[in-house]
Amino acid sequence: GQVVFDLTWCTKYRYKMLKQDRFFNACEASIHAAASRHGLEILELSVMPEHVHCLVQCPARVSAAQAAQLLKGSSARAMFLLEQKFSLRYPRGHFWSARYHVNTVGEANIQTARAYIRAQHNDPRQQTLAAN
Repeated sequence: GQVVFDLTWCTKYRYKMLKQDRFFNACEASIHAAASRHGLEILELSVMPEHVHCLVQCPARVSAAQAAQLLKGSSARAMFLLEQKFSLRYPRGHFWSARYHVNTVGEANIQTARAYIRAQHNDPRQQTLAAN
């Protein structure tokens, strides 16, 4: 069995840390890499300057909390390795806010959730989503 979660999480203090293309691309790549390492499938992913919104399909044994922990933890580590100056802004090593938002998505609502993730942003780097 598979479960689909709609996850959203923000940078700590909502700082716009992902404005630069290299941070944006690194964050996106680290989330995809973490998902593939742990058997999760990213159906949609939208990285914005201060938050991430993704639709992830997980095995039934993986809870929403575990999925969020895996994706947030891996991406935070990647961001700190990429730019060491982030540790000046976040001296305790917490790149993401402790909270996240999760919804479960049924088969009937997957297309609606995908459309929302694709349409809700205005970041020009995300325009490639609409073409897929």
